[in-house]
Amino acid sequence: MTEPRTDIAGVILAGGKATRMGGGDKALLEIGGQSLLARVFERLAPQVGPLAINANGDPSRFGGYGLPVIADTVEGFVGPLGGVLAGLRWAAGLGASHIVTAAGDTPFFPTDLAARLRAAAEEKGQPIALAATTDPERGLSEHPTFGWWPVSLADDLEEALTVGNMRKVIVWTSRHGATRALFDDCGPYPFFNVNTPEDLAFAATIAGEHA
Repeated sequence: MTEPRTDIAGVILAGGKATRMGGGDKALLEIGGQSLLARVFERLAPQVGPLAINANGDPSRFGGYGLPVIADTVEGFVGPLGGVLAGLRWAAGLGASHIVTAAGDTPFFPTDLAARLRAAAEEKGQPIALAATTDPERGLSEHPTFGWWPVSLADDLEEALTVGNMRKVIVWTSRHGATRALFDDCGPYPFFNVNTPEDLAFAATIAGEHA
């Protein structure tokens, strides 16, 4: 595994509403006796320097993870871009140049995520890189909660969210140049995310297969 860079911060996006799970914190649901968040933490922590959780509400519910909890800086639920912005502001305060984001409900993402996102951005000369996979039937599938983001774009993102009322990740990233890092060699479920109780049961099956 590539050694992590201390100037790269990691942000676990755990601020979703989990409406299809009946509300609450999806990231705190467990598979195989371990929360989704713990599994995401274990995968992302070795790849980055400082690491934080993006979530709104009472931060004490994440107290057992020993990580800073950063809330959205834009009022109202604005989706993943709100978490990206909060992460960029937090990372800038630490002197980091970029953040790598991972979704808190997606526990099987690649252990070389950060290195490959960074490599894709640098190879293409683009400021942003997003994870993607290809499917024989559906074609390219983008996973925009898994990305490489420069802190230098924080002001632009804040304006897009507050003045432009933008919510879609791909719309904003396309303005600034975003490349895709393909992860087609990482097995069948690298970006499987838990949205429903059925997904949670299937994730438990995947976790058991990889135990």
